[in-house]
Amino acid sequence: MTASPLKIVASLVFIAAIFAFFLHLQPAGETPPAITASPDRVFTLTTAMSDGHWVFVGKGGDIDGQINPSLQVAHGAVVQVNLVNGDGATHDIAVPAFDAKSAIIAGKNTSTSVVFRADEAGEHEYICTLPGHAAAGMKGRLSVGASTGPEQVHGVDVSQDPTMVGEPVGLRGRRALTFNLKTTERLGQLDDGTRYRYWTFDDKVPGPFLRARVGDRITVNLSNPEDSRQVHSVDFHAVTGPGGGAAVTQAAPGETESFTFTALKPGLYVYHCATPMVSQHIANGMYGLILIEPAAGLPDVDREFYVMQGELYTTHRRGHQGEQEFSLDKLLDEQPEYFVFNGAVNALSRTHRMEAEVGETVRIYFGVGGPNAASSFHVIGEIFDQVYDQGSLTGTPLTDVQTTLVAPGGATVVEFKVDYPGKYMLVDHALSRVEKGLVGLLHVKGPADAGIFHPQGAS
Repeated sequence: MTASPLKIVASLVFIAAIFAFFLHLQPAGETPPAITASPDRVFTLTTAMSDGHWVFVGKGGDIDGQINPSLQVAHGAVVQVNLVNGDGATHDIAVPAFDAKSAIIAGKNTSTSVVFRADEAGEHEYICTLPGHAAAGMKGRLSVGASTGPEQVHGVDVSQDPTMVGEPVGLRGRRALTFNLKTTERLGQLDDGTRYRYWTFDDKVPGPFLRARVGDRITVNLSNPEDSRQVHSVDFHAVTGPGGGAAVTQAAPGETESFTFTALKPGLYVYHCATPMVSQHIANGMYGLILIEPAAGLPDVDREFYVMQGELYTTHRRGHQGEQEFSLDKLLDEQPEYFVFNGAVNALSRTHRMEAEVGETVRIYFGVGGPNAASSFHVIGEIFDQVYDQGSLTGTPLTDVQTTLVAPGGATVVEFKVDYPGKYMLVDHALSRVEKGLVGLLHVKGPADAGIFHPQGAS
């Protein structure tokens, strides 16, 4: 049977259209890109639980057994990363910098892979994109080409050690005290491979924890070094006087300004820079806490910690490698890229270690620098025995509290006895903020009491 001329013409038009389509995909005058038959580098990772956290574990070669191993590849290399599910939960793997993301796998021993061309030199992240998984530990580093390496992008450590709480005032008479504060501007470590130009009191975020007694006569000397680029000041919420001291401490570079006040009211109070625009100075790290103890002091506890929450507003999204810069637009829109405890991501989960023993009583002096977001402070797996709400030390404390609300520019004191060993996470119960860096760990050691907690199947 002979095809009709109309059908023959239609077939030729169709073939020509397909040919034209592929010609359209290839711009004129350009050589088609070389097709790589096999990847230049292949890595295999398995998912696992390690020390209570989800992680990637290297399999084979020089990454075998490493947790969240650093992957090194040449610039322009085609890279394949295989992922094997080793824990049975739902996971994937992605390299956001190259818009590469695998399929989701669920069930033990299932697998997937992602292939991409590493055509941008530098330091990049690979992560599990399932909500909460990267924050729980599923992230590592991909180094492409002649990268300077993580050690070259480290800033100074500005994160405040939570154990730096000073000596309790206790039962004593009134005294004359002097607090010397220095304002500094430092290129500090914000996250792995990420720096930020902080403004600080005494090179730390938050600034030093200050302690005094009600009735003490306190002199504050605020020094702003000559190499500073900004005017700075300090406003103490514990001060009765113009601007909490800010009206008389607007110190230009190279100047020192001072004032003296009497601590009239006991409590836990925030202090911060109050130079316009005030919110920018606070967001960049200029906040801290001052404790004015009652005349009889505070009850003894076994452990005391100093923790403050703050926000950072940066031009790039969280995870950007290199130096982050301040974004005025995001500050005014109240859209922070980072939430942090004690100044930096990982400050209270890796850089500094909070520890206690079973049977000990823990006291946390907690404040919110802000400048904008309130905190629903919570310790996962614990109940606060006592909460000195809003930092008030003279009223009757709240008891048996799960989560306590702290306003920006506010503070609280929480106490609890630790009864069972393990890792206890400090969070803001606005839990999406964990994804932006807001998490700390309290490590509790000691014997386990099965009468308090007993995992099913445990011997």
